[in-house]
Amino acid sequence: MLVINIPSIEKWDEKRSVFVHTKGCSIQLEHSLVSISKWESRWNQPFLTKKEKTPEQILDYIKCMSITQNISDTVYNDIPANELNKIIDYISAPMTATVFSDTKVAGRNETITSEVIYYWMVTLNIPFECQKWHLNRLLTLIRVCNIKNQPKKKIKTNELINRNAQLNAARRQRLNTRG
Repeated sequence: MLVINIPSIEKWDEKRSVFVHTKGCSIQLEHSLVSISKWESRWNQPFLTKKEKTPEQILDYIKCMSITQNISDTVYNDIPANELNKIIDYISAPMTATVFSDTKVAGRNETITSEVIYYWMVTLNIPFECQKWHLNRLLTLIRVCNIKNQPKKKIKTNELINRNAQLNAARRQRLNTRG
């Protein structure tokens, strides 16, 4: 969870020709599968794509991430640049110590939507309470489950013969025998 602080602001409203005072507040944000589901249901497009999002879509995603209730829409327009940078860093943070040795990820041609991720959770018996985890942590768990559920690779016959020959040679040497 990330907490951002929006300071009190006084600005000029050109339509009414008056100064408007906006009260500052703190907002709790969570980058999770729930947030993505909300955003996708509003915009009817996948969130997890490389396609650029409009400023309006980005602002709406921040609203979808909000856990804090009863925040005026005008407050989101006043998020300072340093807080926006915090949000971007938070969204891109891995939130796990797990590191994968291979950089190649299979199935990258598939469009990933929240429903696809929910499907993975059901298939892998991941409890739905994990939908509130940081998204990167959830995706790492899904990847780990996929790796652990893969059948073990069979050893090729030549590799098996060579390995057994090495083991037998080591045993002969250790026991001082000829076979």
